Amino acid sequence: MKVYFASDHAGFDAKNSLVDYVRDQLGYEVEDCGALVNDPQDDYPAIIALAARKLSDDVAAGKDSRAIVAGGSGQGEAIVANRFKGVRCALYYGDPGNAQVDASGKRLDILTSTREHNDANALSLGLRFLTLDQAKAAITHWLAAPFPGDARHARRIGQIDDVTG
Repeated sequence: MKVYFASDHAGFDAKNSLVDYVRDQLGYEVEDCGALVNDPQDDYPAIIALAARKLSDDVAAGKDSRAIVAGGSGQGEAIVANRFKGVRCALYYGDPGNAQVDASGKRLDILTSTREHNDANALSLGLRFLTLDQAKAAITHWLAAPFPGDARHARRIGQIDDVTG
């Protein structure tokens, strides 16, 4: 699986460390879509769009890939990523301290839930809320979480794709 990364200046240093971690420690193929220089005046939309566009193209081609985008809060980055067809970007800025219980009574953490219920293929990190170690742990957990393909979740994902054209 290929993992695309993107962040503006607010997440630049952490993103660089996370790229190395995911490639060297977790063994995934990685592409750094930027920012490639730390410019405090850069704007995140164009940078995040590079990774989201590549992920969207992979989705259309049936390729297994994911994207990790990051910024100060991760909010705007998630919004940009979700503008691209086939991209389902979940926002993460830390463990809420509560487990989620799904309709069957199964306990899920929020990261697992984004995969099992939404087949999220992009993760936006709010790096002003996470330490580097927390971000690494979140990425490790999220990348390993499967999408089991339960019919009701697959149906809903299809409906998302239908309404976003």
